[in-house]
Amino acid sequence: MLGTPPAEIEIDSLLVSRLLAQQHSDLQHLPLQFIDAGWDNAMFRLGSRWAVRLPRRSIAAKLLENEQIWLPQIADRLPIPIPTPDRIGVPSSIYPWHWSVIPWLPGQTANLAYLDREQAQIFANFLRSLHVPAPDNAPVNPYRGVPLSQRSQMLEERMQRLETQANSIAPAIRSHWQQALNAPIDVEPTWLHGDLHPRNILVENGCITGVIDWGDLTAGDRATDLAALWYLFPDRYVRKQAIAAYGNVSEATLTRAKGWAILFGIVLLDSGLVDNQSHAAIGQNILQSVLRD
Repeated sequence: MLGTPPAEIEIDSLLVSRLLAQQHSDLQHLPLQFIDAGWDNAMFRLGSRWAVRLPRRSIAAKLLENEQIWLPQIADRLPIPIPTPDRIGVPSSIYPWHWSVIPWLPGQTANLAYLDREQAQIFANFLRSLHVPAPDNAPVNPYRGVPLSQRSQMLEERMQRLETQANSIAPAIRSHWQQALNAPIDVEPTWLHGDLHPRNILVENGCITGVIDWGDLTAGDRATDLAALWYLFPDRYVRKQAIAAYGNVSEATLTRAKGWAILFGIVLLDSGLVDNQSHAAIGQNILQSVLRD
């Protein structure tokens, strides 16, 4: 199994403090607290208003630069807050990549918080506002927004591993996956978030307060993002309401969206069983949501 990729550079509070002192000295006096490290980035809270976001792998460095370039251009049309960078850090002698100071958005990640049913329509409105044509120079992402057939070998290996070691793949999941592989892409490419799993959605008092981690931002098949309806809303009726609010979703697109949900569920379950039980639980919940259809 493949777990969380190792960091290529050690990122701790001392390093972040030195970077702030070098490049944004007016912020260096603020309290600094480590929050989390994902596959690509480390996050520190800075005072009450900001967070510092730094790549932990070279492959993630370009993704963070994409956030710095493109989020300011799309934020104003979105009905849910996103962490548009307030300050930009540049490579230096003590850290090799760009980094960002971003606004601190309130809330817990959606896997840890209750989400009101009414938020389904608000989230659908967010997706509809995001899913507009992107410019020709939009970031290219070979893993998001692409035909599912391009991800099938990877997914098959993970499904076989889970079937062998954990016996955790229901036959219906394979059936849904095959249907998704056969569903044609019948929409034009649009902007995508690309990674809308529950840990990238913030919730407070039942309401969505932010959508974070835009490193996979790209243009492609909107079904990639519509899959989040299975991540966030396990109730089938609530999902139908969200789909209706989004509007004009073909059966082929819904089938592909379910395929993307399966892909994310399998990857999170397979990798999470190695070293991240939170991810494993999210993956299992996504697959259960698909099975409820």
